[in-house]
Amino acid sequence: MKAILKYTIYILLSIAVMTSISPTITFANTLEAAPKIPITEWQIHPGNDEDSKTPPADGWITVKENEKEPILPKGTSSLWVKIELPAISYSHAGLLVNKAYAQNVIAYMDGKSVYETRRNHSYDVNRFVIPIEHSSIDETIYIHLVNHTGNIGIAAITLGDYSKLYRTMLMGDVDNIILGTAFIFIAALMFICMIFLKKIHVSGWKSLSLIIFSIGCMLIFYSPFLYMVNENYGWLYATGFDLSSNLFLPALFFFLETFFGRGKFGIIRIFKIYALGSMILSTIGLLLNIMTNNAFYSLYYSVATVLFVLGVLGGCSIVIGVLVVHCFKKNRDAIILSAGLSFFILFAVADIIQYYSLSKNYEFVYWKWGTVCFVFTLVVMLGRQIVIGFEKVVTYSRQLEIFNNELQRSEKMDMISQLAASVAHEVRNPLQVTRGFLQLLEEKSGSNKEKNYMLLAINELDRASEIITDFLTFAKPQLEHVSVLNIANEFKHIGTILIPLANMQGGQIRLNIPDNLQINGNSSKFKQAFINMIKNSIEALKNEGRIDITGYMEGNRVVICIKDNGEGMTEAEIAKLGEPYYSNKSKGTGLGLMVTFSIIEVMQGDIVFNSIKGIGTEVTVTFPTA
Repeated sequence: MKAILKYTIYILLSIAVMTSISPTITFANTLEAAPKIPITEWQIHPGNDEDSKTPPADGWITVKENEKEPILPKGTSSLWVKIELPAISYSHAGLLVNKAYAQNVIAYMDGKSVYETRRNHSYDVNRFVIPIEHSSIDETIYIHLVNHTGNIGIAAITLGDYSKLYRTMLMGDVDNIILGTAFIFIAALMFICMIFLKKIHVSGWKSLSLIIFSIGCMLIFYSPFLYMVNENYGWLYATGFDLSSNLFLPALFFFLETFFGRGKFGIIRIFKIYALGSMILSTIGLLLNIMTNNAFYSLYYSVATVLFVLGVLGGCSIVIGVLVVHCFKKNRDAIILSAGLSFFILFAVADIIQYYSLSKNYEFVYWKWGTVCFVFTLVVMLGRQIVIGFEKVVTYSRQLEIFNNELQRSEKMDMISQLAASVAHEVRNPLQVTRGFLQLLEEKSGSNKEKNYMLLAINELDRASEIITDFLTFAKPQLEHVSVLNIANEFKHIGTILIPLANMQGGQIRLNIPDNLQINGNSSKFKQAFINMIKNSIEALKNEGRIDITGYMEGNRVVICIKDNGEGMTEAEIAKLGEPYYSNKSKGTGLGLMVTFSIIEVMQGDIVFNSIKGIGTEVTVTFPTA
């Protein structure tokens, strides 16, 4: 809930910023302050006589501007409006009809037609200015409205200077044109930029571009501005609105599928197919209707309306259901989209309430700001996806670099393992035979000098044998006998061996390992690995050095930490640890740590070195607990 509130505040701030940087719209509204006289009272006469050119003599109903309009009889398809003009002093006067809901409109003055429009499409909102000659003051204007959609009426009539009223009329809907054009421009830029995107982002980017494009077209084609400027192309504007509204739902569900997948039971995919099929059927019906000169207009309008309403209701239900499920899962994209959809629904409900409270004589105006909020959230979602995708690419690149280094190291180690195994098997047997003969010669030798030479040779052979043993351990580190090891007991044995060695170096070893730490492994290999590491720490100690060995549980892993205050290492030296033939000791071969790394890896452990030159080294080893 806090997240939804946070994103809602973001959207409100964005709308405030957009409103503050719209000087054109603000200027347009100031034009309505031109001097004018509102017509506060007129008369209407409902009926069904669509072809009549003569206003009726009686039966007129008085309508006042601030009062609720009377309920028209059911089935009313035509309406006469009688306006008594007051006395004015304008030399070029005009009568602004801000809203007239009808397909056909004819205005009469002195028995002559002064304004006429006839439409063969469903858009029935009219705005027009009737020029009034100065000699026509104190006369009556009759306006005849005809509409087959059931939405018929007139509102907001103003008398004033013709040029100012005409300018006010033109600028009254410029905000819709600006907003719609901006949306189309953004969609065009997105289409162009799509060629620079990775393939993974193209689907979401393309569907969002189509959503923005369809909303922009709807904003423009729903505005009365185009119909005022050039009524002859009214059928084209109405067709554009139908096509753009048909495009909206499929594009939206393509976008949702990109973020939330097919949904449970494939519900998002199923409705996407429905929206796509509905768009194709409506478009085919629209083209056939145009080609037959509106011969099937009623059938097309009914079917297209039913398909669109079902799509909107079903789509809203599915979207809300999906968002609820994903919001409970704390999906941020779902939370962001929920905030935008909430604003869209709020504005749409405000329009619907106005529509029915004004007896359907109302032009929807709030929904466009709802679409701005909705599109803003979609853009935020796509932006988040691209940023997350970029972060994943960076992470994958780093991991790939690590994997490549590990692969190279593994290949290098594998080659050395094969070489070590072959050399060890071939060399060990001759060494043992040589050692045996040297022992025999040492026993038969007479002088002490010869015996010393023999002992020295035997010791060197033993040292060579230990190196070969390390090679074999590195080449074949498999654990032959695996059991549950008690870490405390293992380190007691290790301490028995190494504490005297540390004391000889002037240092001390302190053990702090609880009795409850257990892992799976081989006892001899475990001891060999840790003896190698602790011996390295002992050899790195200075006078009165100290080695602290601690153990503890961390989650489901056992952690063993060996920390000394010896010479320490640089980052470059740490990076080379475990490489063959690398050692900080003058007589070292580097095999000890190679063997240690192999043993820990076979026991499913991890080892990390942290060291500062001149301060000391800390080795952290973790194993899965038994």
